[in-house]
Amino acid sequence: MTDASPYRLDKRRVRATFDQAASSYDEAAVLQREVCSRLLERLQWVKLDPARVLDAGAGTGQGAQGLKRLYKGSRVVALDLSPAMLRLTAKGAGWWRKPGLVCADVESLPFADASFDLIFSSLTVQWCNDLDRALAEFRRVLSPQGLLMFTTLGPDTLVELRRAWEVVDGRAHVNAFMDMHDIGDALVRAGFADPVMDVERMTVTYPDVRGLMRDLKAIGATNALSGRGRGLTGPGRLRALEAAYEEYRQEGLLPASYEVVYGHAWVPDAPAPSGLPKGAIPIRAG
Repeated sequence: MTDASPYRLDKRRVRATFDQAASSYDEAAVLQREVCSRLLERLQWVKLDPARVLDAGAGTGQGAQGLKRLYKGSRVVALDLSPAMLRLTAKGAGWWRKPGLVCADVESLPFADASFDLIFSSLTVQWCNDLDRALAEFRRVLSPQGLLMFTTLGPDTLVELRRAWEVVDGRAHVNAFMDMHDIGDALVRAGFADPVMDVERMTVTYPDVRGLMRDLKAIGATNALSGRGRGLTGPGRLRALEAAYEEYRQEGLLPASYEVVYGHAWVPDAPAPSGLPKGAIPIRAG
């Protein structure tokens, strides 16, 4: 989430790992599906009738399909960094029309100002190097009185894996995640009003470390840090990781902790300063 080495993300690596994981993602993404479902449930308590909706970081399309069911008359656009993920989104739904699928980075949205009334983003902004830039882009493409509803991951996410790797070699193997309060401050800096933040802690358990590593690979959440080691994880280092992780075993299972951060904020009546990108895509309702 920051520009400081070694925690800066290699975006080409991020795209490549999600492309490779597209076919295995849905089977392994148990926590990601649950978080997306809970975020969709929260929208049911918000009085909103958006004509244009953006799913920013759509993955294989769970959120976009849920948004279409929730707002039947709206125009839903699914955006993702991974072309392979978007192809699965298109395969799973027959209601897409151009430009309903857009391959782009949330840090540089290819849309005109005030293009959307709602931005929905589940577990995506943790893949940004510059949160301020991503939120400024969300603010720019939202219409006055538009809503941003999102989830991301907090600093206690995969804390057991992070600490176990620190015992092994001291290198960065797990992404850095921002604190909930810092994210709220960033929303204010971006020009959002009335930000609301809360956190939920979830745990996935495994019989061994290899099961956790397999799941992370299957969902594309492998090490994409610019400061990552370039060599393969050899058998010796893997055994050392397994030994270090044993400290956290409880009732016969190893925990993988996730700090899930929920946030929403509104756009004030005044429009955002224009930062219209060249070749911006205009989005119309209907």
